[in-house]
Amino acid sequence: MIPHRYAHILFSFILSGLMSAIVSAIATFRTVGLPADFASIWFGSWLTSWSIAFPAVLIVAPIARRLVALLTTSPQQG
Repeated sequence: MIPHRYAHILFSFILSGLMSAIVSAIATFRTVGLPADFASIWFGSWLTSWSIAFPAVLIVAPIARRLVALLTTSPQQG
């Protein structure tokens, strides 16, 4: 098992992988259609996207958390 102190890194890894897979699949489909080699074209696109998305999520997630905290109220403040 992975220690809990690395949970934010694992979360970023999984989130960036899934999101970049979905977005790159849509972008690839819109660009090339559905040729026989779609999977290999998409996979190359996805790996490139993920290599950028993972560090981006590590940097952007804390900023997004702070913005959400500023824009929302806690249950005690009601």
